[in-house]
Amino acid sequence: KNMPPKTYRPKHYRWPEIQLNVWILTVLASSAICLGIFAWFIDVQSNLDLGIPWLFPFMVVSGSLGIFFIVFVLVLAAQGFLLPGIIILGSFILFVLWLTGLIETSLQMYGVAANVNDNCQIWVYDNKIGGDNINTMAWIAQNNICKVTAGEQPLLLNW
Repeated sequence: KNMPPKTYRPKHYRWPEIQLNVWILTVLASSAICLGIFAWFIDVQSNLDLGIPWLFPFMVVSGSLGIFFIVFVLVLAAQGFLLPGIIILGSFILFVLWLTGLIETSLQMYGVAANVNDNCQIWVYDNKIGGDNINTMAWIAQNNICKVTAGEQPLLLNW
């Protein structure tokens, strides 16, 4: 008996649009923010002729992977081949990368070796500078950074 050849039809998935769009915008925004901030940190370190800690390129790569993943998800969603496992696995990987960066950033800023609060106390609060010069402007900028880091209201200037 002659049977017709079995045709293969890939299964297409329909996702809830609002939830998928909110998730895409959240991941895209957070990845772009991480990418931009840590790329700026690398630029500042380079301009100051300082070494670049491993954390900065790590977070730039993590942000880039997040943006690449969103593009990949959009392509798969447009074709109807976006599987739940892809979203779950990709989200988990991006979350682990982000959490690693968050923990290391916290250790760098508030750890024993480079505590922001101690550096603010030594270099800013105990070293008040005054007068009409560039050093005063730099001190005001540093003071504002220290106050924001400590959760206080920064000093406002009336120009």
